[in-house]
Amino acid sequence: MKYNYIDLFAGCGGLTDGFEQTNKYIPHAFVEWDKNASNTLKHRLNTKWNIENVDEKVLHFDIQRMDELLNGFDDEEYGKHIGLKRLVNNTNIDVIIGGPPCQAYSLAGRVQDKNNMKCDYRNYLFENYLKVVKEFKPKLFVFENVQGILSAMPDGVNIIDRIRDDFEKEGYVITSDLKKTALLDSSDYGVPQIRKRVIIIGINKELTKHNSEDVLEDFYLNILPSFKVDKKITVKEAISDLEPLYPLNENHKYNVKKVSHHKSNIANHIPRFHSPRDIEIFNELALDVQNGSKKYPNIDSLKQLYYEKTGKKSSFHKYNVLAYEKQSNTIPAHLHKDGLRHIHPDPKQARSITPREAARLQTFDDDFEFLGSQGACYQMIGNAVPPLLAKKVALAVDVLLKKYFI
Repeated sequence: MKYNYIDLFAGCGGLTDGFEQTNKYIPHAFVEWDKNASNTLKHRLNTKWNIENVDEKVLHFDIQRMDELLNGFDDEEYGKHIGLKRLVNNTNIDVIIGGPPCQAYSLAGRVQDKNNMKCDYRNYLFENYLKVVKEFKPKLFVFENVQGILSAMPDGVNIIDRIRDDFEKEGYVITSDLKKTALLDSSDYGVPQIRKRVIIIGINKELTKHNSEDVLEDFYLNILPSFKVDKKITVKEAISDLEPLYPLNENHKYNVKKVSHHKSNIANHIPRFHSPRDIEIFNELALDVQNGSKKYPNIDSLKQLYYEKTGKKSSFHKYNVLAYEKQSNTIPAHLHKDGLRHIHPDPKQARSITPREAARLQTFDDDFEFLGSQGACYQMIGNAVPPLLAKKVALAVDVLLKKYFI
């Protein structure tokens, strides 16, 4: 038996790719407002998963315009579409997946925003997710987000309590202790990256004969943990076999527009531009790690280095060299603006990671091609759910559905 699903806030398709890898789910619709992400998703669905009618199934549209999303729209920016209702056409949807944009809940985002992200409209995009759940009434939903959602209080009330209460009103039960059970480290599931994310499973209590809290307890304490790996994957295992990319000569100054010999058979494996100054810093820092010199042993020493080299002061330490024998730090969407915290471990390469290396650390397959500018590619990759984590969640959901709903 296969399950029908809809993917909301689909991005470039990290969650979908994991669900598709299981061969246990049938996609019916995807909603994504970003053009680069929706184009990348369409390309992937068409070339990898042989999904028919991708231009119809991928709705490039603003989910906040809910009436049009459900009933159809004819828009100058987004084009024309029949809407989710007619697209789904009375098919019983078993699962809805997705995660609203996480920037409003992000701890880093709150630190950097003068209003602590309280005025960000993205705090409440979960309400649109809820409206789609209310419309199609799936057996369960999978809601992914950052760790910061557990403490976000944009209007003085914990956002997670609002989410729980609002879904409860529509007949869906969420575990009462998300911090204890639903906060996962992706590296436990084979992702070569320390990436903590909240996976919220909501159970339609009207469609199961079992106690919903018992079902959720079994899922989080037994079913999902059974998909953890025995040995974590390292950065070296993830990226060391990719073609090395070295700085060019002084005339080219690492300008990627003139890197004919940086062409790779693997898509998106092209370095960004780095100035001679940055190349020198990256080489020095990577050598320091490789040799165990510990010249820059703490955050303060890295802040001081940044000030000495740039003349600028930063409240955040800007530099981080990935360690070959460990997992990467989190791959963020912010990587499209700043690669200094994801420096390649090889001193000779003296650069930040390429989009393909970031994708490898996110567990995207090499045949997953990201469309758009290099910056857009970094952003899509950083925003995505690691497909391997998504696959493990999809397999666990399959076990849950078979056990409690069939």
